[in-house]
Amino acid sequence: MNNSPLFEPDTAPNRDLKSNVAPDDWTNPKPEAVYNLVIIGAGPCGLIAAAGAAGLGAKVALIERHAMGGDCLNVGCVPSKGLIRAARAAAHVRQSAKFGILAAEPEIDFTAAIHRMRQLRANISDVDSVQRYQEELGVDVFLGDAAFSSANTVKVGGQELTFKKALIATGARAARIPIPGLWEAGAFTNETIFSITELPKRLAVIGAGPIGVELAQAFARFGSEVTLIQHGEHILSKEDPDAAEIVHQSLVHDGVTIHCRTELERVSKDGAEPTLQLKHSDGNSSALKVDAILVAAGRQPNIESLQLEAAGVSSRQHGVEVDDRLRTSNPNIYAAGDVAMRHQFTHTADAAARIVIQNALFLGRKKLSDLVIPWCTYSEPEIAHVGMYQHEAEEKGLETDVYRQDFNHVDRAILDGETDGFVKVITRKGSAEILGATIVANHAGELISEITLAMTHGLGLDKIASTIHSYPTQAEAIKKVADSYSRTKLTPMVSKLFKKWLAWSRR
Repeated sequence: MNNSPLFEPDTAPNRDLKSNVAPDDWTNPKPEAVYNLVIIGAGPCGLIAAAGAAGLGAKVALIERHAMGGDCLNVGCVPSKGLIRAARAAAHVRQSAKFGILAAEPEIDFTAAIHRMRQLRANISDVDSVQRYQEELGVDVFLGDAAFSSANTVKVGGQELTFKKALIATGARAARIPIPGLWEAGAFTNETIFSITELPKRLAVIGAGPIGVELAQAFARFGSEVTLIQHGEHILSKEDPDAAEIVHQSLVHDGVTIHCRTELERVSKDGAEPTLQLKHSDGNSSALKVDAILVAAGRQPNIESLQLEAAGVSSRQHGVEVDDRLRTSNPNIYAAGDVAMRHQFTHTADAAARIVIQNALFLGRKKLSDLVIPWCTYSEPEIAHVGMYQHEAEEKGLETDVYRQDFNHVDRAILDGETDGFVKVITRKGSAEILGATIVANHAGELISEITLAMTHGLGLDKIASTIHSYPTQAEAIKKVADSYSRTKLTPMVSKLFKKWLAWSRR
């Protein structure tokens, strides 16, 4: 643990972080004879499951080999959003002239920005600390590598733990894509980029998924010359092209150079300067010299050292195999979070942990497929989505209606100067039933919750239309979409009847 880049550089915030999530002086407790639940992995899924089960009276053991809090706290959501917020502040200074506020080009103190992030991360880490889980929550915390030794035992630090039920929540890590010379050139991933101490003058970002897009925009706003390289047709390839295009243009405005339909063939290094050899869709090649490379292309599950075969647990390349109730091929062992699930988000891991508690400890029959899962890419503007995309509905043979409201016709968005974006809702044809929605807006991640709530509880656009929304707010865009649905109920026949009634009422 001492050599982990997570705790570099050696600063007070990083020392505080380490003392909370991976203390050097920790002594593993003596195991209980039998545990109700043994959890391997102390990321969001493992932490929620441990706290929840222990709070209900279960005897719980929690095993972590690296750092409590997992990716989210240490190398994912928390540090990335801390840096993104600082970069957004710089961008807003540059954009202030449109509001009549004349400001000079901001002076970027990257050292201060990244120190702020590390300090906030250290402050937050107290909630996920070894001490809190052991002393306050009553969980037996074991630090070390875990490996199954039988169908109902797992070894850690020379001790063997026996369980009635177990949960594999070991997460995933950045994939090491096999590009010649890439890793020899010192490429970063999200697991190492937050250890940097200086802003790279020229940065290449490989992969234009959410991580790549978010950090490309952030570093460009800090002042790096950023080149974003994407194999697919457009950035954020899982999102609708019209949504991705708005973010694409925002990145270009921030100075990001974007190459889609481009392959990274190899990386060479001349001294400290890596050179990327790129092949473009038109068949031409080019060379790109940079100071640093960030790889944000794919994830792989953390399962290699678990000795799953000893426990009779099946796995494939994408992770541990589970059924809809999150059971593995060993009915007493469950798996959840990034190690086993398609939707790799902290909030999904949280929800899955609650399913495991019910199903593993209380004979529950909760299903993963019943969850309504939203997600968001924290670019500016953000893209948030929930449910099905239109093409997914069509692939399932569902006929749909699409309702869209652009923010350039929403008063609050106009006043805020945030008119790039839209709300789009997909419904079952002729029905108020919501199948899915996409929102592109500066606070799309906040706005999507209203639609997620409606979908979770079976409320349609008609119910949203009848709900009063504060004015002026950007959430009014959702109300306008719902009103669009309501207007479809005014058919020519209904309109004719209304006119006859009103004509009669004048007599």
